[in-house]
Amino acid sequence: MTTQPLATGDPLRLGPYRLLGVLGEGGMGKVYVGRDGAGTPAAVKVLRPELAHDQHLAQRFVREADMARAVTSKGVARVLGAQTEGGRPWIAAEFLAGPTLDEAVRAYGPMDEATVRALAAQLARTLHDIHVAGLVHRDLKPANIVLTSTGPRVIDFGIARPEHGLTLTTTGQIPVTPGYGAPEQVLGQRVGPASDVFSLGAVLAYAASGRRTFDGAHVAAVQYEVVHGAPDLSLVPPGLQELIGPCLAKDPVHRPAPPRIAEAFAPPKGADRAWRKGPLADDIKRRETATKRLTAPADTAVPSSSPSRRRFLTGAAAAVAVLGAGGGAGAWWLNRDGEKSPTADVPPAVATPEAAFVSLIDSEPGKAPDALWGPLDVASPEGETLLPVRDVVLMQAKTGGLLALSVTDGKERWRAKDIDADAGFVSVADRLVVGVDDDGVLHSFVASTGSPVWQTQSEVSNVLAADDTHVYLVTKNDELRAVDAWTLATTWTRPMTSPRAAEGPARAAVGGKRLVVHGRDGRVTVLDTATGETAWQIKDQGTHGQIPSISGDTVYLGGSQLMARRLTGGDFFWKERGHNLSEGNGWGSPTADGDSVFAVDGYRALHYRTVPDVRTATTEWTQIMESPGSTLTAPVVEGATVWLPEADDSSVTVVKRNVGGASLFTVKMQREGPYRMASDAHRVFIARGGRVAAMPVYGT
Repeated sequence: MTTQPLATGDPLRLGPYRLLGVLGEGGMGKVYVGRDGAGTPAAVKVLRPELAHDQHLAQRFVREADMARAVTSKGVARVLGAQTEGGRPWIAAEFLAGPTLDEAVRAYGPMDEATVRALAAQLARTLHDIHVAGLVHRDLKPANIVLTSTGPRVIDFGIARPEHGLTLTTTGQIPVTPGYGAPEQVLGQRVGPASDVFSLGAVLAYAASGRRTFDGAHVAAVQYEVVHGAPDLSLVPPGLQELIGPCLAKDPVHRPAPPRIAEAFAPPKGADRAWRKGPLADDIKRRETATKRLTAPADTAVPSSSPSRRRFLTGAAAAVAVLGAGGGAGAWWLNRDGEKSPTADVPPAVATPEAAFVSLIDSEPGKAPDALWGPLDVASPEGETLLPVRDVVLMQAKTGGLLALSVTDGKERWRAKDIDADAGFVSVADRLVVGVDDDGVLHSFVASTGSPVWQTQSEVSNVLAADDTHVYLVTKNDELRAVDAWTLATTWTRPMTSPRAAEGPARAAVGGKRLVVHGRDGRVTVLDTATGETAWQIKDQGTHGQIPSISGDTVYLGGSQLMARRLTGGDFFWKERGHNLSEGNGWGSPTADGDSVFAVDGYRALHYRTVPDVRTATTEWTQIMESPGSTLTAPVVEGATVWLPEADDSSVTVVKRNVGGASLFTVKMQREGPYRMASDAHRVFIARGGRVAAMPVYGT
């Protein structure tokens, strides 16, 4: 669960709880994460101040507290305290460390039959406890079930009612979550324990299949299916269909009671291992660790690699705290002025100085033009990234840290010695450069000048990618996170899509509201940048660190085969098998440019065009490389030229983009190791073995 910063008007303390951030909010109130004097975390729900004087809503809020306290089951989140009289009413509940069932199924897929049986038995026992207390939950759904190391826990008694109560609604409100509420709830009829049983059946069908058993194009269509349609259990294992089916009976009289359900599902011995071992258990452990960090004393919450900049978040001295769901660290900005935005003083992106094209007619055939500057012996031989950002080009410095050189003359513009450039660095909207230090703290700088802007998060392992608003990073707990670079809010957090590998980090590209993550296990996962949800996924692609390339609604992937797929939905377009697969990496990182894509495999370079139909590719030219090998370096396209790394990384061959890919000249730097290249504004930046240079390009 992602935590957002406290905003102006949010309380700093409620009862014994010091508030640290916002877990969520709705029409009635907000839920904060808080910590009491003993360091115990809590989820604190408070009624909105403008509604506190509404007698009806205040009574409803009081009723929620009373209902939740009435249930003493181990399967619910315990109420730790409440204030329902005077001031702003609040309820403090046990802070549960774990994903919701909804999050778990989206991240890890449907559960196996044994795990569903264990889930069913425990939830049925919890429902029995709720009903014995004289209540009906009335909103059991995947988002209201938290998976912890001790099993599933039911949360949110916001609309729970005594068994004899009728559905509580106000004009324009939907009294039930579509697809999970029972037919009698949809129809506004009397609700009893059997209504929760129907919801349980829908929850178990979702856990077993990964989709809702009642669905439709809009809410009314879903509710119609609940009342009149048959449940779709086609993706539910047959052994579970006959157990779930009776729970979904239209007539509540025909639904089994929770004790019978717990007995019927009878999980095999060890079926609850999902909470203790495997990817889901690892996710739970990460969140438990994050919760411990979250409740650490405030004066040790924020690490910093620079003692002169260390600022501790103590009591009300911290104007704003930004807490990530896996981070538990505070955020502070170096340009702070009261409540001013941390990025209020960031200047607009500077103009990009363009280099003049070199005339092909006036050039000596076969000879490379003189460098615009360099080679300079200033970069780290191990550095993997050259990043042009308007008037500077960034790289890992020879002496460590991040180095920015002027694109026009190669002179040093700024450096950040504390940044671990091996962990990645990115540009946000050409205005900010973001990297991570050795302590795992995220830093940002004005791209052109290197002026520090903010520091935030902690336990960051590496930075994957960035677009104009967000930085996408991986934590040391192996969580993937989206951080808003302008507000410092954590937009979403989810488990990393591929396991950590000794060979190096996953590679990623972002564009078209999609984040493409290519893991070292060969798994390519494409996420919605707004929510972090998986849009589509494939396996068995490249495992050597190939970087995806995006053009429009097409993503190109290197590996054993060069593949093109639709970015938004994953539709397959075409593929080309690589050569020298037994000895090399297959296709290296591709480069997409408009309707063209360029890539190098074990012995050749290809230029494909994808017009008039993106679903097919036409070979424009093939360039046979001088020496076979397995380079991962992506080609560079600039002006009328394409810069192709030799397959064995011995040199770079420059060819005409069109005209059959005719060879123009070769560039060779007198150092060992792979070439790194990037381009912008009629310049190609090229590095090898710690030396870096800027080269001109032909315009025609």
